Amino acid sequence: MGQVLHGSATTTEAVRRAIQLRQESVRALARRYGVSPTTVQKWRKRSTTADAKMGPKEARSSVLTPEEEAIAVAFRRHTLLPLDDCLYGLQPTIPHLTRSSLHRCLGRHGISRLPEVEGDKPAKKRFASYPIGYFHIDLAEVSTEQGKLRLFVAIDRTSKLAFARLVESAGKMEAARFPRELIEAVPYQIHTVLTGNGVQFTPRKQDIWDCRHIFDRVCDEHGIEHRLTKVNHPWTNGQVERMNRTIKDATVKRYHYDGHDQLRAHLALFVDAYNHARRLKTLRGLTPYEFVCQAWAKEPDRFRLDPSHHIPGPYT
Repeated sequence: MGQVLHGSATTTEAVRRAIQLRQESVRALARRYGVSPTTVQKWRKRSTTADAKMGPKEARSSVLTPEEEAIAVAFRRHTLLPLDDCLYGLQPTIPHLTRSSLHRCLGRHGISRLPEVEGDKPAKKRFASYPIGYFHIDLAEVSTEQGKLRLFVAIDRTSKLAFARLVESAGKMEAARFPRELIEAVPYQIHTVLTGNGVQFTPRKQDIWDCRHIFDRVCDEHGIEHRLTKVNHPWTNGQVERMNRTIKDATVKRYHYDGHDQLRAHLALFVDAYNHARRLKTLRGLTPYEFVCQAWAKEPDRFRLDPSHHIPGPYT
């Protein structure tokens, strides 16, 4: 294991140990190891070869006096207010108090986090577990020098396998074409899709005389259940919203594109790299493609074809 020494160290642990064990004079050891006699005398007095702790012996604030720290700590313990509310309440008494100095003060006294009060927030719920084939679908807008494009994105809730397509316009027909392309691209059966409540995915309330929405008809054709998010609850579709942001951060927010074809080529490369090379913590270090291969070994009945046929190669 490598040694961790401070930046100004002139000796290693081996040299320090040799200084402590050898019986030569201070001057001879200093000449042998290229250090000063003071350094030799220092290490001869010590019983270990580790660096001594530097800095103040007791942690204290360079901004607040002990009395002001005591006021801040007592105020926090008695009021149980959040950090910002404590800051606003204490600043009239301690004008030079800043948010960072207050946070450090509370951290030193072990009260930087408020205690959990039973019943003050709803209990956390885990996502219901589903087999692979549950896709979140969303629509976003991106731009190049040539103009605006609409980006359809889909991501599997379980395997995190992603799929994206760029289109010139985002109407009902383009939205209905997207699940067909998704079905062709994914090696396993899709059983559920979750979308927002946009006109691309569901009829409007005023369209009472319209027949069944074409997106629903495509889903019915392939035996897919179409679910909608709760109105005004976009976080229900948060997985694909986050994927939208990931794609934008890696493409249009980082690079300039002269035309739509440039963006399409880069998007295809990014999605392939994400699916085949991005190791995800939620998949315990696996890539989406590796997770799909594991699922194929366990549940081959859910697959239309061997997912190894989707490995990018020199002829793809």
